[in-house]
Amino acid sequence: MDTLEAIKSRRSIRRFKQDQPVSRDLIEKLLEAAMFSPSAGNEQPWQFIVIDDPQILGKIPAICSTASMCRQAPVAVLICADATLEKYPKFWVQDCSAAAQNLLLAAHALGLGAVWAGVYPLKDRVEGFKKLLGLPEEITPFALIPVGYPDQQPETPDRYLEERVHYNGW
Repeated sequence: MDTLEAIKSRRSIRRFKQDQPVSRDLIEKLLEAAMFSPSAGNEQPWQFIVIDDPQILGKIPAICSTASMCRQAPVAVLICADATLEKYPKFWVQDCSAAAQNLLLAAHALGLGAVWAGVYPLKDRVEGFKKLLGLPEEITPFALIPVGYPDQQPETPDRYLEERVHYNGW
């Protein structure tokens, strides 16, 4: 898939075909794409938790209300920041954001659907995931990406807004 086409046609998918699991091979391709993301000083301050246990996936909506699709998603990836890998404090937010975007684009390119459910900086969600998954103190859950085969095809809107573009100043 052409990169610009992938960027423009990727949509947030919140409904998945329940009878189609995502293979371990595809999950590894998603994670590899995420790990190829740029990061400040190439610090790569991320850790990834792959969640494919239906019982755990079923508990996630109680922690993150915007992740109700986890009840039907075959897998979700929790992108986390690892404070022990930081060279440049607080840049992990941008670094993990880039990893999330790469994962979303890779899912789309591979024929999968995915959606970004925000976790950080909401303290209740951060603490909920820490407790649910037994995360160590130095790990901060950042974003949850439920993934599966899409059971919907949202339209692709035109999002370019010329009035929001400024050259050489406001």
